[in-house]
Amino acid sequence: MSLIRRGAEELLIEAELVEKLGSGRPLRVKAGFDPTAPDLHFGHTVLLNKLRHFQELGHHVMFLIGDFTGMIGDPSGKNATRPPLSREQVLANAETYREQVFKILDPDRTEICFNSAWMNEMDAAGMIRLAAQQTVARMLERDDFAKRYANEQPISIHEFLYPLCQGYDSVVMKADIELGGTDQRFNLLMGREMQKHVGQTPQCVLMMPLLEGLDGVNKMSKSLGNYIGIAEPPKEIFGKTMSVSDSLMWRYFELLSFREASEIAALKAEVEAGRNPRDVKVMLAQEFVARFHGQQAAVEALADFEARFRKNEIPDDIPEVRVAVGEGMPVFKVIQEAGLTGTTSEASRMIEQGAVKLDGERVEDRARLLHAGGRVVLQVGKRKFAAVVLE
Repeated sequence: MSLIRRGAEELLIEAELVEKLGSGRPLRVKAGFDPTAPDLHFGHTVLLNKLRHFQELGHHVMFLIGDFTGMIGDPSGKNATRPPLSREQVLANAETYREQVFKILDPDRTEICFNSAWMNEMDAAGMIRLAAQQTVARMLERDDFAKRYANEQPISIHEFLYPLCQGYDSVVMKADIELGGTDQRFNLLMGREMQKHVGQTPQCVLMMPLLEGLDGVNKMSKSLGNYIGIAEPPKEIFGKTMSVSDSLMWRYFELLSFREASEIAALKAEVEAGRNPRDVKVMLAQEFVARFHGQQAAVEALADFEARFRKNEIPDDIPEVRVAVGEGMPVFKVIQEAGLTGTTSEASRMIEQGAVKLDGERVEDRARLLHAGGRVVLQVGKRKFAAVVLE
C-alpha cells in the first residue's frame, strides 16, 4: 500500500482496495489516454509510473488508448468545447503512444486496448441506453460544466457522452482499479456508477496530481511550452530537467523518479545539510535520459552539459528570479525585468555589444521573444547572471 499511495492525491475507496488486494488474484488496473497529440510528455508519465508500480506488484495493467473517445475530446477542465479530431489524426497519434509507453511499462505484462473495439460496435439504440443511465442534473454537477452553464458558455451534447463512454470502458474491461489525474474525478467515479448498474464490483479510483511544468506554476502542457517530451533528444531532456527550480526538483523526484522513497528522503536531507542541489538535480536528469535513451546517452548528456557550463563559466549559485512574460516578451525587456540592467535601453545596448548570452549562447536579436514556460540562464557581461523563470 505504501508503494500504491506514493505520490497519490486521493484513493477511493481504500478499504475496498485492501479487500481486492487480499483476494490473492492479480487486479485489473486500467488507465486511459486519449491520443490527442502525437507525443507524450513527463506529465503523462505520472500515470505510467504508477502503472509500472502495479506491474512490479504483480498486477495486470491495461493501457487504454481512447481512439474512439479521442474523437470526442475530453472536456475536463476546459472552458470551451474541444474540436474533435479526425479518425486519421487519432490513429497516427495512437501508434506513437504504443512506441513510447514501453519505455516505462513492461511490454510482456501490458495489455494495449483500444476503446473503438467495443464503441464502434455500439449502435444508436445502445448509445441511447447508455445515455439513459445518467441525468442532465448529474452531468451539471461537474465543476467545468457547471461553470460554463452558469457563464452561459456553450456545452455541446456530445461532451456529455465522454464521461459515459469512459465509464462504459471500465464495464467492458472489468477494471478493479482505474488511475487518472485529479481533473478526472467525475469521469473516474462514473466508471464506478456504470459498473454498479450492471452488477459488477465497482472499481477503486486512484487519482494522481497534475504535474507542474518547467515554470513551476502551470500544469505541464505542450501548448504552454513548459514540458519535457519523452521522445525529445537526450540533451534536451537533460537541459530541461536541470532548468527546473530546486524546490520543484523534489516534486519531480516523488512523481517521476524510480528511486526508493527512502533514498529521495536521504538526498533531501543532504541538500538541507548543505549539499549543492545542482549535484542532486544532475542525478535526476541522468535517470530520465537513461530511461528513455539508455545509460550511454545519459553519460554523454552530462558531459555535454558540464562542458557548456565550463566553457561559459556559469556559476552554480546564480540568483533565481521570476518574470511574467505573458504572451511573449522581448529579451531586452526580460533582461531589465530580471534586474540585470537598470533600463531597457541599457539592455539593448549590451545586446548590440555582444555582451548578452542566453543559456550560454550569444543573443543577437534584441527583439527575440521569450515565452512562458521553462527557465533560462541570462548573462550580461562577465559577472551578471540570473536564472529566469518565465511565467
